[in-house]
Amino acid sequence: MKHIYTIAALSFLLIACGGKEKSLDDILNEGNLEQIRERRTQIETEQITISEQLKRIDEKIAELDDTKKLPLVTTVVANKERFVHFLELQGSVQTKENIVIYPEVSGILTKIYVKEGQNVSKGQILAKIDDGGLEQQVSQMEIQLALAKTTFERQKRLWEENIGSEIQFLQAKSNYEAQEQSVNQLKTQLSKTNIVAPFNGVIDDIITDEGSVVMPGQSQLIRIVNLKNMYIETEVPESYIKDVDEGKKVIVEFPVLGTTVETKVRQASNFINPANRTFKVEVPVPNQKEHIKPNLTARLKINDYTNEKAILIPLSIISENANGEQYIYVIAEKNSDNEAVAKRTIIETGKTQGDVIEVLNGINDGAEIIKEGARSVRDGQTIKVIKY
Repeated sequence: MKHIYTIAALSFLLIACGGKEKSLDDILNEGNLEQIRERRTQIETEQITISEQLKRIDEKIAELDDTKKLPLVTTVVANKERFVHFLELQGSVQTKENIVIYPEVSGILTKIYVKEGQNVSKGQILAKIDDGGLEQQVSQMEIQLALAKTTFERQKRLWEENIGSEIQFLQAKSNYEAQEQSVNQLKTQLSKTNIVAPFNGVIDDIITDEGSVVMPGQSQLIRIVNLKNMYIETEVPESYIKDVDEGKKVIVEFPVLGTTVETKVRQASNFINPANRTFKVEVPVPNQKEHIKPNLTARLKINDYTNEKAILIPLSIISENANGEQYIYVIAEKNSDNEAVAKRTIIETGKTQGDVIEVLNGINDGAEIIKEGARSVRDGQTIKVIKY
């Protein structure tokens, strides 16, 4: 019996010694590849088990903890609305009635009848050039014309009464007509010594002084401007040739004056400039108060696109992935506590205007989109929607 107890004790001691698990350091020091691989597999299994347990614990904590912290975001609802897009360009004011008057005859500028800033009417005499005795020649020729006319009328009466020869009648008629043409030519020449206003306007500048000798096509006399018929001419890129045409709405801003006027495109050119690939557009500018002057700088906003049912979102909430696709976050599964899930959505966008952009595809009318906090959330993340 004593031997039996001794053997049992020895067996227990051997089992205890043999069953003791070796430490990681012992296994690594022994260098047994098979035991090292077994220990690695054992640790991986324990790691998976621990991860699953931690996940279950986190889920339970989230369920029981009323003080959990979720990302706070604000949202905006994407509703269909009218979208008016404007092409912004620059231009300068011009007028078709802004000219410098040149003399048609040579001579001395004897008299100027107007002053700078004076309003004048079409046909009004502005200045006078010395006619060099041409007016006296006209007077003499008119006397000769009167005599020729009397002679012709008398000869005509005689001819009608069958008195006198036909040749006398024809000579009198020819002489009268020749004198009449000569007088008309001299009067036309004399009229050119009067400088007249070609249209209603304002004397902007008197360039040549009285007493100066002037020459046709060389001497600038007076600048006259009409501030009623003003317009802006600007160049539009050829890519807008189908969108910018006659009748399109235009908002014109004058930064210097601090004023804005609304008008329409009066004319769109049919010619594409090969040098810069643009075409010209003419926009009339109302100028009742005459504050708008030629060459004044203006900013034009031409309505090139309108969508009555466009979905617009803030430009700032759009992100882009590695493939160049644009995306936003919409919320789903929203509960009574304003908790929801952020869903990444790929979108296709159109034109921008200011800080908004048109969405062509990707979201529907009424979609709730994350606004503030859109760049800090991730797909599938639980978030809390707050309202300011």
